[in-house]
Parts: sequence; C-alpha cells; structure tokens
Amino acid sequence: MYLAACGSLIALIFLCLAWELRLAPVQPGGSWLALKCLPLLAPLFGILNGRRYSYQWASMLILLYFTEGVVRATTETGMAQTLAIAETVLALIFFGATVTFARLTRPSASRPGSTLPTVADSRRD
Repeated sequence: MYLAACGSLIALIFLCLAWELRLAPVQPGGSWLALKCLPLLAPLFGILNGRRYSYQWASMLILLYFTEGVVRATTETGMAQTLAIAETVLALIFFGATVTFARLTRPSASRPGSTLPTVADSRRD
C-alpha cells in the first residue's frame, strides 16, 4: 500500500503539471490552473515517510481531485477528457491505498475483535 500511495501521488502531481502547462491547458501556453498541484505537495513528505496521520488526512484531500477528474471527464473532450480519466484513476488508487494503509497501521487496541480496557479494569479494589 505504501508504494501504491507514493507512486499514485507523485504521478498525480506530474499529471497536474503536465496537463495544465503542456498537454491540454485551458489557455494556450499554459494556465494558472497548474497551481492545483500545490495542495498535493503538503502530504508528500508525510506519505513518503509513512506517517499514518498524513495518510488519514490526505485521503480526504484527494477527494477534491477525484471530483475534478469526474467533472472534467464528463464535460471535456479529446486529450483533456483522457487526462481527466487518468486523474480520476490515480485519485482512486491513492484513496484506496491510503485508507488501507491507515487501517493496517492502526494501533492494536483499536482493532476490531480486540478488547479495550474498561473502567472496571482500571479500578483497584
């Protein structure tokens, strides 16, 4: 899951840059929409270092890119539509990888089926 999350995040950053600067920019010569990759840089080092908290909040952030990909895939044509589909797929891979990673690395006391200490266990008789 670590490699899937890292790979899809880095690929999504490069896709956003290439899309808006070279491949199918909104305006000829590139557009300011390339700055949409900046929020993806915020969780990058946490994801690369395997920090569980970064995986948790990045899974929420990526939903914005999933939404953009779906909207643009249904409204654009040609190369922009293909890039939007790629963005949607990368966002889904990243989301699945981050959620799975966060689940697999949670503390053992909070896993289903394990017993948590109760108030009665902490009382001394």
